[in-house]
Amino acid sequence: MVTIKDVARHAGVAPSTVSYVLSGSRKISEETRTAVRAAVEELGYHPRASARTLRRARSEVLVLAVPREPGKYRAVDGRFAIDIGDMARDRGYDLLLMTDPDGVRGLTRVARSGLADGAVLMAVRERDPRIEALRAHGFPTALVGHGDESEGDDPPWVDLDWAAAVALAVREAVAAGHRRIAFWASADHEFEARNGYALRGLAGAEAAARETGVEVRVRRSTVEPDEARARLVELLTARPRPTALLVQHLIPLPLLLEEIAALGLRVGEDLAVVLVGSLPDEAGALRLPRVELPVGRMAEAAVRLVVEAIEKPEQPYAARELIAPELVAGGPPIAPPSG
Repeated sequence: MVTIKDVARHAGVAPSTVSYVLSGSRKISEETRTAVRAAVEELGYHPRASARTLRRARSEVLVLAVPREPGKYRAVDGRFAIDIGDMARDRGYDLLLMTDPDGVRGLTRVARSGLADGAVLMAVRERDPRIEALRAHGFPTALVGHGDESEGDDPPWVDLDWAAAVALAVREAVAAGHRRIAFWASADHEFEARNGYALRGLAGAEAAARETGVEVRVRRSTVEPDEARARLVELLTARPRPTALLVQHLIPLPLLLEEIAALGLRVGEDLAVVLVGSLPDEAGALRLPRVELPVGRMAEAAVRLVVEAIEKPEQPYAARELIAPELVAGGPPIAPPSG
């Protein structure tokens, strides 16, 4: 029986290169792909038979990598974990949750040991070292979020179009008559980590400001309550005072609303508040206009993409699903400024 090593020897490449060509899990030069495919045809190698052998040895487990710092909780992580777990179970897979802030060592161990068949990565960075670590092992991977599009070498991914989401919120505020808009961006540590949603949200605000010609004052959020209050007060008391506040970092939303009230401002009358990336059915968010994060759709897509990579290793995959934002009405409209 012809083996993958025979094909590699015939094509003059390493066995791992043959695997990458057959699975499409890594960028390979056209010259090398042609040589490998020619060797496969000449030797009569059947990758599907190999894939069936791999399927019999599967663990039927997916690992969900959610970097998390101790003591810091994000409701969105729990919502994604539940929905991804449900989608995985529907496809016959259990879910292993990994919360290591770095993730590289743990994911490498999982890929080497066969503890899981594939990985779903969240909180994806612009250049995420976890991706390269898993790619080196030919480990099936899908992303919730995405890295640096210019490199074009990410595994399959699904993401909300964060730049378009923030730009939509800006345009809607402008259409309602606002000319002084404040943008409460992602937190300091999210920018420092180069998380894609933070960078793209900021880019969307800046692009919409240029497009509409209005002032969009940007203030980064923080996980420190006292500092968050100070930054918000500074933002909302600057002269001339903003009449609309767009919020992407939603963890401190109760604190923000409390401070807005303490400043004597009425939401919907003195200050329009629009949320970007709120969870569906989130109690506090339902009272405000918002762009919701399509968690269910993203969870379904991520599981589908990684399962396809696991169960069809001979097929190339580079699926990308960028979800267009939609503004949902709720509570006070994006009213024109009063005075």
